[in-house]
Amino acid sequence: ALVSAQTSGELVFTVVTKRIQQRFFLKMGRGLNNPPPGTVVDSIITRDELFDFFLVPQGVTQGTVTPTHYNVLEFSTTLKPDHLQQIAYKMCFMYYNWTGAIRVPAPCQYAHKLAFLVGQSLHRDPSPDLADLLYYL
Repeated sequence: ALVSAQTSGELVFTVVTKRIQQRFFLKMGRGLNNPPPGTVVDSIITRDELFDFFLVPQGVTQGTVTPTHYNVLEFSTTLKPDHLQQIAYKMCFMYYNWTGAIRVPAPCQYAHKLAFLVGQSLHRDPSPDLADLLYYL
């Protein structure tokens, strides 16, 4: 099938960072509690010149919950920012190895696991046939 030159795709490119120093608390009465799972912070502490947000994907029973920072570098889509935040939250539940939410969306966890396994298992140079191609392993 021929592809029309008029065809254009949509692209969202996001950097997900889970090792951050920010912590959020919910003021309840005189005390502070962890925010509930699904909490999104996308104003006040985020940068005005960038599209970024913080997401608390899971709850904790002890200690302080750590949010995940999402920095959206490319957002050429018809999605609304709220929809992207909902997708990011729902993808935290899609990891097959855990029944609840994880800290990062499942594709990020899969990429992390794959990179670790390749680093542990492959102890040779990649094939010379890949030298002129874009590849990531």
